[in-house]
Amino acid sequence: MDLKDQLKNLFPDHEPNEIPETEEESTIWMQDDPLICKYEKRKGKPITIIEGYTGADSDFKILAKEIKQLLSVGGSFKNEQIIIQGDYRDKIMQFLKDKGFKVKRVGG
Repeated sequence: MDLKDQLKNLFPDHEPNEIPETEEESTIWMQDDPLICKYEKRKGKPITIIEGYTGADSDFKILAKEIKQLLSVGGSFKNEQIIIQGDYRDKIMQFLKDKGFKVKRVGG
């Protein structure tokens, strides 16, 4: 007696719903223009700014969250820019290239 038979004995009126398996679509943000990764100092502290994304804001927020988790640093998403605390241009650019983005380094 397998699990389905046992469940039928316990719940005779229940009709199981077959859920079709759907392929998960990987989120790929493709765009023509490169993302701009630049370095600035604000109030004496270094920050990395990523801008130039042309897709939906919600996708850009997800990307910001992934970058912050990758680097274990703080940051924010404001005015269509991702602001990361610290100078992590090289790591961020490599991460974005692995995701399939074109990236342009600006400043220093």
